[in-house]
Amino acid sequence: MRHKLASGGPEIEQLIQLLARLPGLGPRSARRAVLHLIKKKESLMMPLSAALDRAVVAVKTCEICGNVDTTSPCGICADPRRTESGMLIVVEDVSDLWALERAGVGAVRYHVLGGVLSPLDGVGPDDISIASLVERAPTFKEVVLAVNATVEGQTTAHYITDRLAGSDTRITRLAHGVPVGGELDYLDEGTLSQALKARTRI
Repeated sequence: MRHKLASGGPEIEQLIQLLARLPGLGPRSARRAVLHLIKKKESLMMPLSAALDRAVVAVKTCEICGNVDTTSPCGICADPRRTESGMLIVVEDVSDLWALERAGVGAVRYHVLGGVLSPLDGVGPDDISIASLVERAPTFKEVVLAVNATVEGQTTAHYITDRLAGSDTRITRLAHGVPVGGELDYLDEGTLSQALKARTRI
């Protein structure tokens, strides 16, 4: 019978197990990351540890939009250039908000749902921030539903649209279809079908 060899002391094993929980990191990748941290103890591990300690204390969830920052309201909600924005972009997660900001979508405001409706997983309207969205939406001219093109995302978009029915706010969603630089031969049928339905005049 072969015995499993320990790859380090309990502290190292715990570090590997914790890193393996991060998205995109499995046990093998976590092990490599830990070995790199150990080799760069002074220049990387110690500053990282100090930064994590500071982040635990400093990071807050914005009371208005749900973004994460070191202040609440967050820097986006407190930005005077955005206070008069008539557009509210609704996203599933903070990572989506950050992606839109990197894309430079302009001086808009955001609302982070914190997930999507998924009855099979027990996630209902009360488990994500739909109620606060319904309260905020009437103060904007347009609400853009920037949720993912998944079954759960589209279910969430339809639910929000129903909840906001009757208001003067314009409800729109991101266009779905052929990406910039995309080749038709490599796209799935659903994407092609949606692109055809959302065709525009040249």
